Amino acid sequence: MPRWLPRAMVLALALYACFQFGSWAFHQLVGLLINILIAFFLALAIEPAVGRMAARGMRRGLATFLVFLAVMLAGTGFVVLLGSMLAGQIVDMVEDFPKYLDQVINWINQNFHTELSRVAIQDSLLRSDWLKKYVQNSASGVLDVSATVLGGLFRLLTIFLFSFYIAADGPRLRRALCSVLPPSKQTEVLRAWEIAVDKTGGYLYSRGLMALISGVAHYILLALLGVPYAPALAVWVGLVSQFIPTIGTYLAGALPMLIAFTVNPWYALWVLGFVLVYQQFENYVLQPKLTARTVDIHPAVAFGSVIAGTALLGAVGALIAIPAVATLQAFLGAYVKRYEVTDDPRVHGHRRHGEAVVARLQRALTARREQAPAPRDGEAAP
Repeated sequence: MPRWLPRAMVLALALYACFQFGSWAFHQLVGLLINILIAFFLALAIEPAVGRMAARGMRRGLATFLVFLAVMLAGTGFVVLLGSMLAGQIVDMVEDFPKYLDQVINWINQNFHTELSRVAIQDSLLRSDWLKKYVQNSASGVLDVSATVLGGLFRLLTIFLFSFYIAADGPRLRRALCSVLPPSKQTEVLRAWEIAVDKTGGYLYSRGLMALISGVAHYILLALLGVPYAPALAVWVGLVSQFIPTIGTYLAGALPMLIAFTVNPWYALWVLGFVLVYQQFENYVLQPKLTARTVDIHPAVAFGSVIAGTALLGAVGALIAIPAVATLQAFLGAYVKRYEVTDDPRVHGHRRHGEAVVARLQRALTARREQAPAPRDGEAAP
């Protein structure tokens, strides 16, 4: 046996063991890594506000705390408004359920000549085995729901803590990162960091402004129609339509349509028409003007980035895909050399006049040759 073979086998086994351990550790820590990624983008989003407050003499820790406090108050207010709306609707449905049930029973009795009664149906439901099994499964599912809620709260707290430390200690983090790099690379890292802050913060603020405009417009419509809980529905439409990519508009418009349908079925059609018209106004008028200086990327690139982010990281990837791609595009655009485009009609999709004439003649000659009869034996071709 060669002398190098045992050492090579030991080295190969050691590398394989390290690979297996690294793969196991990565799968165990993937949740934490995703939370850190979300916290990093959240810290980048609030960095402009924190930087402005720190430039005026306020400590970065206090400025970061005030920004997070404003975000938490806004989120809590939105949850309270939405929760009160849903609770009110549920209470109304529960109170009106016997009336709806009586209407259905009367319709069945009149059309099918039956003698059903609400009391008999309630007794049969209360004594059924299906209801007992459903109650047992619901009791066991309460623990799972509670664990899920507690896990979500713990994850949210983890994200807020990481983002708070990243935003509050931003300068120290940049100095620590630059201290391990040569001077020629430090400028590039700081430039990439600045571009990421501008694009992420610009994306968040432009989306927030569009959410405000959308909420005000939908509130005016819902208030004119007399739809209940118009403020909460307007906040719902503004936030969901702007911060949930691709399908956010449809999710946002479904709830106001449902509430409007309970008032008057025609009101639901009015809400649907307004949502469609406002979406076109936002796509072609409002959004290009607000995002021209922040996340100016092609709609096809944005759509593809959302799909790719969803495939990689799920809902988290869909949320951070657009600012990430905008940052990458801006960073690469700073190093790609560009030239002046020649003044050629073909650049604008038009062909030269001479080329168009030649192409027309060639098509005419080809058609004439195809229509001409084949030459007989001994005759010259035309």
